[in-house]
Amino acid sequence: MRFSDWATRVSLIFFMLAALMLVLSFGKAKQLPKNITTANPDINVWSRYPQIKAQQIESKGDKAQKLLKTPEKTKQQTGRYTTTEAFASYTPRYEVAAVDSSNYGDRYTQDINGIPVNNQPIIVIHETGYSAASAINFFQNRHDDESVQASYHTLIKLDGTVVYLVPPEKRAFGAANSVFEGLYGAETVQTNPNLPPSVNNFAYHVSLETPPDGRGDNYIKAHSGYTEAQYHSLAWLIAQSQIPEDRITTHQAVDRSGQKIDPISFDFDKLLTLLNTYREISPVYRVQR
Repeated sequence: MRFSDWATRVSLIFFMLAALMLVLSFGKAKQLPKNITTANPDINVWSRYPQIKAQQIESKGDKAQKLLKTPEKTKQQTGRYTTTEAFASYTPRYEVAAVDSSNYGDRYTQDINGIPVNNQPIIVIHETGYSAASAINFFQNRHDDESVQASYHTLIKLDGTVVYLVPPEKRAFGAANSVFEGLYGAETVQTNPNLPPSVNNFAYHVSLETPPDGRGDNYIKAHSGYTEAQYHSLAWLIAQSQIPEDRITTHQAVDRSGQKIDPISFDFDKLLTLLNTYREISPVYRVQR
């Protein structure tokens, strides 16, 4: 083989490799925005969600349980809402149950296309469908199948006990394939290319334990409803947030699958009446308006 032929072949190979590297680099650059979905560092945003009021929990070596620890909350003095004397006088029992890390994740600042997301928080109310113990057991087991991963931030038992499950700054998997129809239109965020968009990225999920007569039947349309203690604990919990009434919703309202109807037999007016006894518009906010 003549030197000129050999040099020509080497040059061709070099240019082919260079072109391949350029194509690969361009492909990565095109894909990069879709992968830049980092956890939202703005802790102040998530401080508007209900928090653990009292904090005397002894860790048992479970790192996930440590994540649930938050500063003790007292009567709020700033923001749109401030808690009332009724709030201060009501102290429900509480528990902390660590959820397996497969059942919750980070909140994102960008969707799968790299578009920034800055939705204001919402609260989504659910019911367990079965006992509280059954729901907690499900959340504490690992689920590698993304389609069955699920969790709430908190759960309220029949006796009013508040069970803290997922830290508010994390994204609980409470409402797959969902959208919130708010004052500014439809709101939903896709953070997983393999799953439909949902409200999870900006939602705080709280669930009420289903009464015994409503458990185990996926087609039930009504049951005996929730206890007085559950309504009080739910209102007390929400009163700790700065989330307005028009951004408090239900699983049925945000669901796009047409299959979710919880919380069944829920009295929204009763909740709002109690909520207005546990919090009020801040005097500072009134003056600013």
